[in-house]
Amino acid sequence: MTMLSLAGQVPELPESLTPSYRGGRGTPLVLLHGATMSWRAWRPVLPFLVGRHDVFAPTLTGHRGGPSLRPDATPGMTAIVDQLCDQFDEAGIETAHLVGNSLGGWVALELARRGRARSVVAFSPAGAWRHPRDFERLVALFHTAHAVLGNPMLGPLVRNRVLQHLGLTRVAAHPGHIPADDVREMIADMVGCEMFEAMFRSGLEVSGLAPFDVAHCPVRIAWARRDRVISYRRFGRPMRELVPGAEFSLLPGVGHLPMYDDPRLVARTVLELTSAVDAANQVEPPLRSTRRPRRRTA
Repeated sequence: MTMLSLAGQVPELPESLTPSYRGGRGTPLVLLHGATMSWRAWRPVLPFLVGRHDVFAPTLTGHRGGPSLRPDATPGMTAIVDQLCDQFDEAGIETAHLVGNSLGGWVALELARRGRARSVVAFSPAGAWRHPRDFERLVALFHTAHAVLGNPMLGPLVRNRVLQHLGLTRVAAHPGHIPADDVREMIADMVGCEMFEAMFRSGLEVSGLAPFDVAHCPVRIAWARRDRVISYRRFGRPMRELVPGAEFSLLPGVGHLPMYDDPRLVARTVLELTSAVDAANQVEPPLRSTRRPRRRTA
């Protein structure tokens, strides 16, 4: 029996604007989505994880359906992680296996730095770049997408499935795997992301990820080989330098949203590490003595 055949049934999903998803049984596992998205980006993978883990998928602060940024908070990574720690506490989670995509991968490493991780699996994580212009290009990409999708004059074009397919080729190797309803939700998530201006204009810290010590927890970084948003060539190699000792791999046949391109591959990449960590941390039962009890004499 393979690891993925142990997965639970497809969970009954909550309404689309709920702030988080919670389901499954086992050790806690938290799924962290990318910038301008929501927990809903993880739906293709949930059926393969809930049979092995207590899965919590929150929507990040300032994102559509998630908690609002605190009035006294300075927009940026610190505010996002502070709020997530509160979300963990409210969910009764002290530590968990953390899985993040894009911005969520960066967030997972920052949570691990605070001692909230049992392990980290990051898919094409943000946070590392060799030249400032690489980050500037990434910001420009988000600006353009937000401007186009949020323009009411372009509504009919945005709803055109053929044009959607063309646009999705940047984030997915197999755009046809993304259901039409999910595409509409992705668009609504981007347009409705309150943190957009704060993240890309007034500022997510552009200094990037500080060097990370894998002594905090085991780290697996899996880069999508066909990622056209955060490519390995521009962003993956600098990440190797910032997280020395992490396990690195390139995932074949998937783009920036590997959860849609190949959910089984994503789940297997996660479960291989979480299963190994859980097994290593399991307390072994005391050895039973092989000596026979001494008979009592009268």
